[in-house]
Amino acid sequence: MRVSILAVGRLRAGPEKSLIDDYLTRFDRTGRALGLGPARVIEVEDKKNAGMGAEAALLRKALPSGAVLCTLDERGKQLSSPDFADRLASWRDTGRQDLALVIGGADGIDPNLRAEADFSISFGAMVWPHMLVRVMLAEQLYRAATILAGSPYHRV
Repeated sequence: MRVSILAVGRLRAGPEKSLIDDYLTRFDRTGRALGLGPARVIEVEDKKNAGMGAEAALLRKALPSGAVLCTLDERGKQLSSPDFADRLASWRDTGRQDLALVIGGADGIDPNLRAEADFSISFGAMVWPHMLVRVMLAEQLYRAATILAGSPYHRV
């Protein structure tokens, strides 16, 4: 199952980008044998003063056809890492070819796009900067792959 992280805005070179690249490389390496990956980041333009609707249109355009649409939103469901791994495995095992994980812009994700989502995940009640959400998501993808692979990376 291919994984796309769709995000509003551009992430410049720096420590966050390095972390994301590292975790996604690890995810690809670990997930390959599990039928997970490759993972890629698709950035859409941050539409200043155009509103969430304009961003949602760009995100919809970037969605892989037939993908599971999963938003990252403070109103979403909070999952443990093993539960997230199980969710990924479930989507993969039901024959889904693509997963799109959507991270909104500064104002969040357009309510209409949120309503179209198959699932929504929250990293807690706090609001996080989109660059940190990307890092946390990339790490959780890698962690999920290691959990499914039986690796000792995740400790309980």
